[in-house]
Amino acid sequence: MYATRRYLMCPPSHFRVTYSINPWMDPGKPVDLPLALAQWEALRDRYRALGHTVELLDPVPELPDMVYAANGATVVGGRVLGARFAHPERAGEAAAHRDWYRAHGFGDVTEPAHINEGEGDFAVTASWLLAGRGFRSSPLSHGEAQEFFGRPVIGLDLVDPRYYHLDTALCVLDPEAEDVMYHPAAFSPGSRAVLARLFPDALLAEESDALALGLNAVSDGRHVFLPEAATGLFAPLRDRGYEPVPVDLTELLKGGGSVKCVTAELRS
Repeated sequence: MYATRRYLMCPPSHFRVTYSINPWMDPGKPVDLPLALAQWEALRDRYRALGHTVELLDPVPELPDMVYAANGATVVGGRVLGARFAHPERAGEAAAHRDWYRAHGFGDVTEPAHINEGEGDFAVTASWLLAGRGFRSSPLSHGEAQEFFGRPVIGLDLVDPRYYHLDTALCVLDPEAEDVMYHPAAFSPGSRAVLARLFPDALLAEESDALALGLNAVSDGRHVFLPEAATGLFAPLRDRGYEPVPVDLTELLKGGGSVKCVTAELRS
């Protein structure tokens, strides 16, 4: 059994790669926009077919990265900690997200003082808020999030620029069971030790699957939606009782994101 979830997504109607703010982005590689939209719609429809609710955020023409909806905020217990983006190219997304949350009944929506990129660098388990740092989010955002949500924040240092956000290196499979999968080489030695202590039975991803952004995945506690190229994760996930759901988001990978990047979870 699995619990249905509520997600927020933003169509890639204006998606393009005209600048580079992570190692995956190459403005010299054109985006097939109709294909990007079709791939995004296929993921949205898979969520809905399994009973999940998908809310939609209207895209803004001058903000091509808005499709990566997970970066706009972190929602826990109906409370919303907004984002403050590291790069000016994405700065305008923050207000668009806050406006959406306020217009859709979220009463406690906070504009942060410190740089954080939403669920890009915050991952929620039953006990902790895991928080990435090193390339985008400020370490000062960790204390801010702890005060706002009232739950312990575990800081994790990212050391490989290819894994510029925590959600490219770690996925929470079951928050209640504290079950995660991650790629150890993406983290500093100290952070690897912390992860090993917190999650001794975690699924450890090989480099080939991490480079396919296989950890940029979404789990509802049973189904794990992940890039179809991350084939090395399929059998280990099945062995743990999960059902892998391969997804093709190759066009959106050109911007440095996959399944999780385009999916914000609205936790009540």
